[in-house]
Amino acid sequence: MALLTRIRGPRDLDRLTPEQLDQLAAEIRGFLVDAVSKTGGHLGPNLGVVELTIALHRVFDSPKDKVLWDTGHQSYVHKLLTGRQDFSKLKMKGGLSGYPSQAESEHDVIENSHASTVLGWADGLAKANEVLKKDDHVVAVIGDGALTGGMAWEALNNIAAAKDRPLVIVVNDNERSYAPTIGGLANHLATLRTTDGYERFLARGKDILERTPVVGKPLYETLHGAKKGLKDFIAPQGMFEDLGLKYVGPIDGHDIEALESALTRAKRFGGPVIVHCLTEKGRGYQPALQDEADRFHAVGKIHPDTGLPIASSGLDWTSVFGEEMVELGRERADIVAITAAMLQPVGLDKFAKAFPERVYDVGIAEQHGAVSAAGLATGGLHPVFAVYATFLNRAFDQVLMDVALHKCGVTFVLDRAGVTGTDGASHNGMWDMSILQVVPTLRIAAPRDADQVRAQLREAVAVDDAPTVVRFSKGAVGPAVKAVGRAGGMDVLREAGVEGGERPDVLLVSVGALAPMCLEIADLLDAQGISTTVVDPRWVKPVDEAMAPLAERHRVVVTVEDNSRVGGVGSAIAQALRDAGVDVPLRDFGIPPRFLDHASRGEVLAEIGLTAPDIARQVTGLVAKLDGRFENAASAEAARD
Repeated sequence: MALLTRIRGPRDLDRLTPEQLDQLAAEIRGFLVDAVSKTGGHLGPNLGVVELTIALHRVFDSPKDKVLWDTGHQSYVHKLLTGRQDFSKLKMKGGLSGYPSQAESEHDVIENSHASTVLGWADGLAKANEVLKKDDHVVAVIGDGALTGGMAWEALNNIAAAKDRPLVIVVNDNERSYAPTIGGLANHLATLRTTDGYERFLARGKDILERTPVVGKPLYETLHGAKKGLKDFIAPQGMFEDLGLKYVGPIDGHDIEALESALTRAKRFGGPVIVHCLTEKGRGYQPALQDEADRFHAVGKIHPDTGLPIASSGLDWTSVFGEEMVELGRERADIVAITAAMLQPVGLDKFAKAFPERVYDVGIAEQHGAVSAAGLATGGLHPVFAVYATFLNRAFDQVLMDVALHKCGVTFVLDRAGVTGTDGASHNGMWDMSILQVVPTLRIAAPRDADQVRAQLREAVAVDDAPTVVRFSKGAVGPAVKAVGRAGGMDVLREAGVEGGERPDVLLVSVGALAPMCLEIADLLDAQGISTTVVDPRWVKPVDEAMAPLAERHRVVVTVEDNSRVGGVGSAIAQALRDAGVDVPLRDFGIPPRFLDHASRGEVLAEIGLTAPDIARQVTGLVAKLDGRFENAASAEAARD
């Protein structure tokens, strides 16, 4: 790593020769494989943008010039070139974020790792430069996968409206988001990739022109930057230019000299320019290139030589859902599946293999996916839209106004619900049970174990006149948590051990995957002499009718959820109790309304006090206060007598 260790900032790149730049690219790839294999992270995307990132930082002057990354999982090389080379705690508490982070560096602008937003950011920054008379450059790097998102095209429509407002859009075209990019745009980009007559024409002339004294190199630059007439004769990139966007490319995204030439010309142009770069996801690492599923998009800890995982994580929530979907598909011909460019990450790959004609990948377009699901349901099918919980936020209006309002039987399956941890603030699925509370008729299931994922998914797809939601956590699923009884539609996980007609102290309402922790809380309370009933509502919206009478039989109600406390399940239960005239103290435990730093799930839960000892301690104090209040009231009554 002789060269990489000498890079402390982008301007250190200026001193390197072309040969040294190639050596640096090789060193960076070696570093990434070694470092990410130890910690896990987004390996494939970063191996593909090494030369592109080097060229960007040689041509543009960050942080004065703003280099923006969409979605940000391709920013590891950018981190290395901007002075952040300690990857020993990547995505861990106290270490580097897996995405750009304003707290880490002045070179990072956008922290949000939701796709297709970068062009909107770039449009706003370019407008700000225009108003403030700044000569800073704005560069937006967006993948072909992210270009499937509607927001990207809304932004392009606005960017193209200002022909003289400088803005460079770099399309990092590796034919993939997680998996291969699909759809009409993908086909158009494929045409641009494979129509190489223009580049071959230039390549044949390049050697001759560069050997021509005085005028050779300027003439080559002129030809390479030729206007639409010549390029339309050879390559069909007219879609972009018809929008009013200057188009440069396709460029070999692993040829630093060609990249610098294209970016320099784009930088000089006084308006919006698209630089179309062809890159290879996973480049330079054979195990990634051989991974047809996603080219090692994101990996856990792996053996660097083989790419094989170091340890198996066991059965996970996603695979349980995926297997049950295949069973449902065999039983019901009307079941279809939707994914937003994440077929494998959300567990629909097996369904797609079994029923290829019944799965729809809509690209990174959650809004369209939700509306399309409404259409599928209206047409007589039952769509299951599987998406990360954090990404359903993007389709709220469609869930409300297209699916729920029209009484469509659509099932949304939310993977990675609750605290996910290492991917940071934008990937925690901590808002779904709050924002969905306001949707009339919508029902939310929160399974506590693998058996309940299977059972509640089946219950959800049986509903044909309203939207249903099934949400579950990230990672390994624990052992089954058996019910010992039933109260209405709720499972009783533990009965309070009380004598005769004595009133139990605590009704502990456990939501989803937190059931084992809630049983641990009950054990800790029992050790303090506090009797506790533990129930799992299973369906947390609407609140079960049996909740109010059950709560009334206890002295205090405690809710525990892996969701924001604001507007969550605890709030809904409190409202239901008030509506039923049940005046029982309620304490809700959940995620505070703030953005959470990246760390392991366990570390995040400990930091926010969502652990069994923390909750048991607070509930013990609450019960003690109630005991004191009741004793004082009894003493006062006796004194009056």
